[in-house]
Amino acid sequence: MPSLEDELFPSTPGKVKIERAHAINRQFHRCFASTSTMFLWALFLIALTASYLSFQSFMDTSTKYFTASWGGIQWEKQVRTSAQPTRRPDGARAGGRMSVLVTGAAGFVGSHVSIALKKRGDGVVGLDNFNNYYDPSLKKARKAMLNDHGVFVVEGDVNDARLLAKLFDIVAFTHVMHLAAQAGVRYAMENPSSYVHSNVAGLVTLMEACKSANPQPAVVWASSSSVYGLNENVPFSEDDRTDQPASLYAATKKAGEEITHTYNHIYGLSITGLRFFTVYGPWGRPDMAYFSFTRNILQGKPITVYRGKDRVDLARDFTYIDDIVKGCLGSLDTAGKSTGSGGKKRGPAPYRIFNLGNTSPVTVPTLVGILERYLKVKAKKNIVEMPGNGDVPFTHANITHAAQELGYKPTTDLQTGLKKFVRWYLLYYGYHHGKSVN
Repeated sequence: MPSLEDELFPSTPGKVKIERAHAINRQFHRCFASTSTMFLWALFLIALTASYLSFQSFMDTSTKYFTASWGGIQWEKQVRTSAQPTRRPDGARAGGRMSVLVTGAAGFVGSHVSIALKKRGDGVVGLDNFNNYYDPSLKKARKAMLNDHGVFVVEGDVNDARLLAKLFDIVAFTHVMHLAAQAGVRYAMENPSSYVHSNVAGLVTLMEACKSANPQPAVVWASSSSVYGLNENVPFSEDDRTDQPASLYAATKKAGEEITHTYNHIYGLSITGLRFFTVYGPWGRPDMAYFSFTRNILQGKPITVYRGKDRVDLARDFTYIDDIVKGCLGSLDTAGKSTGSGGKKRGPAPYRIFNLGNTSPVTVPTLVGILERYLKVKAKKNIVEMPGNGDVPFTHANITHAAQELGYKPTTDLQTGLKKFVRWYLLYYGYHHGKSVN
């Protein structure tokens, strides 16, 4: 039996060293094997994660591709068919046949202009993003109406450069009627970024597509009477100052005029800007005063009527939609050709700006009185002072330039125009309570 001393100090110490060495080696190999295994597992997990992310990316791309509202053989066929003029030029109007891309085609002015172009035989393709600034169902109803007239409306955003490039690749558009925009003076205080997105960034994206197209189209686009801002010269002339906007909306439209001038100067794009003055009529915008007044009067709700300083009634140069359409078509017909090719200017191109108004401002209380008569309902009015929200006290268009160069001549007064609007409103919203218009 070994003594305690033998156990503590064996007679063969070298043997202990060897056994200890073997034990350390075994532990090292086990550790190394464990580390290698962990390393391999880590590589496996990394590879698995990468594969999952790649698959997820592929699925996302595939989903976007298959759920996109545009693209494909059938879609391209619809675009080409809609863009094809339907009759030979009659020689009575300038410009001959056109293939026109109308942005904001499901909007108020856009739908009317698209139908007017199609009726006279021009090819039309619409583009609209159907946003929810106001009831999208009204835009969908306009789209259905456009479809009945043979106008195909592409659902997409004017900021989508890839979509625009595809449209210009499919169709050699002769003209672009750019009516897509974020409208409304007061809403700019709630959502200013939407105005920059649509009215500035969207316009630049469209200008880029137009200058790169071959051939370049002539561009007609909607500016606004709001650009006159704090100008007090009456009536408003295209020669007046427009560097004092009263609202962000006005500022984005003024920016649009400068942007389009730049593309005209650098790239030879033919540009015509139209300053619309308070457009109204059937299929109009629900955010406009005449529209909301009609709705509230019929529902027995009070309406808010603003007054300017010193209790002065606000006045607007209300312009009926049919007159605006005539001005838009006249602008397209007289637009000179763009002079660029492949994004390079080869000579000067036309740059024009026109007022499109009615030249007969009417006060808001007078507007309300006409609606009361046609609706046969007395309005409940809250009369308050106009807040500092960007609105201006009056608008009044000088249309001399448009009359001379476009043959523009408005023919519909406010009473006649509102009578047509009320008739449409009662029919569209299903009022059958003796509120017919005489």
